[in-house]
Amino acid sequence: RGWQDRPMSEPTSSPPAPDSVDLDTVRRVAGGIHEAITTVIEGKDEVVTTAVTVLLAEGHLLVEDVPGVGKTMLAKSLARAIDCQVSRVQFTPDLLPSDITGVSVFNQDTRQFEFRRGAIFANVVVGDEINRASPKTQSALLETMQEGTVTVGGDVSVLDQPFFVLATQNPIEQEGTYPLPEAQLDRFMFKVVVGGLDREELNEVVSRTILRQSIELPVVLDGPGILGIRKTLDKVVVADPLRDYAVRLVLATHPDNDEAPEGIRQFVRWGASPRA
Repeated sequence: RGWQDRPMSEPTSSPPAPDSVDLDTVRRVAGGIHEAITTVIEGKDEVVTTAVTVLLAEGHLLVEDVPGVGKTMLAKSLARAIDCQVSRVQFTPDLLPSDITGVSVFNQDTRQFEFRRGAIFANVVVGDEINRASPKTQSALLETMQEGTVTVGGDVSVLDQPFFVLATQNPIEQEGTYPLPEAQLDRFMFKVVVGGLDREELNEVVSRTILRQSIELPVVLDGPGILGIRKTLDKVVVADPLRDYAVRLVLATHPDNDEAPEGIRQFVRWGASPRA
């Protein structure tokens, strides 16, 4: 069945991470996910590559652009290519934090409070138009994205792994949007801008629409497979010069750094954090 039709079953404890796989398997699986998504998303190879990279690198992805360029389709396609529990949250101004994290409800029969899990209890969480909800609701994701836990009423629940947030947002200039808090922006590994299509790509999209071509995405990877790949990537050696380059790159974004470019000191208020 389609990923949106799968019932929200009660999450169980995460299975132990499988043994790591070889790098050839990592390349093959990553290529398979990329190929599956590009059968639906036309002309966005770089965006798709970034999305797959973030998934395997234990990060979260923010996709931004004007309405109608395929942000939600990209998120849905990536979710379909992964055999995991998927939850989609449509962010609206009236959405409450408890709709995301869950809420304790008093059971009249047992005379006790029961915790009803929210939409965040899934492996892949698709947050559609995340900046149309209030900053209070947006902040409900802060703990989950960094620590993988949910705290409600003093009780801490650990989310199943893998856990991946793929959020879409409209430019802040769009009507009815709220700016994302800096603390939440910092929890996304990448923000990608989808961009428009050229003439040939747009003709292909229109042809598919006219012919009502339905494309069935194959399932390329499951949850234990993602954990195995991540375990392999944890063993990749980062050379000292490469690590130092990344450190210098982050420091160059700080306006108070003497080595920062003039444009940074002039136009940037805060630089990248150590999380970057």
